[in-house]
Amino acid sequence: MQKEIIVIIGGPGTGKSTIIDGLIANGYCCYPEISREVTLEAKKQGIEQLFLEKPLLFSELLLEGRKKQFQDASQEPHDIVFIDRGIPDVLAYMHYIGDSYPDFFDAACREHTYTKIFILPPWEDIYISDGERYENFEQAKIIYTHLAETYQNYGYELIEVPKDTLDNRILFILDEISK
Repeated sequence: MQKEIIVIIGGPGTGKSTIIDGLIANGYCCYPEISREVTLEAKKQGIEQLFLEKPLLFSELLLEGRKKQFQDASQEPHDIVFIDRGIPDVLAYMHYIGDSYPDFFDAACREHTYTKIFILPPWEDIYISDGERYENFEQAKIIYTHLAETYQNYGYELIEVPKDTLDNRILFILDEISK
């Protein structure tokens, strides 16, 4: 079996991390979202909102972290690896804020390709704002659109995960993988 590196994407507050946690609980190899890690590290250095204050630096740190996740995933002994957000997410967020970025961002998206992309639609019933998530629900919907467009621009076919219970969402993803 060829290794599958599968990304779960969606705007903020759509249940990505919860699904990743559920997949881990079911014994799957998963890589967590790294933006919270980058944000918390910046806070330790006195930068309250790195994404807002230095978006290009934040995005470069995310890009490097996501490239490393991809490389690590490709070395995993597991046949299937799930990742919470992929490299094109970085570009989608830059599009969202209207910032430009160097060509190597685009090159990274072309050089690191994923097997499947699952996208979680905006879901107001489960949306919660917190210390690291500064977007409101309306902004989350706009981010979703940028994510979908960015991944599609790189030739990905997006598989939308239905709004359902955690177990049913995980079953949907696993069923789609086995097709």
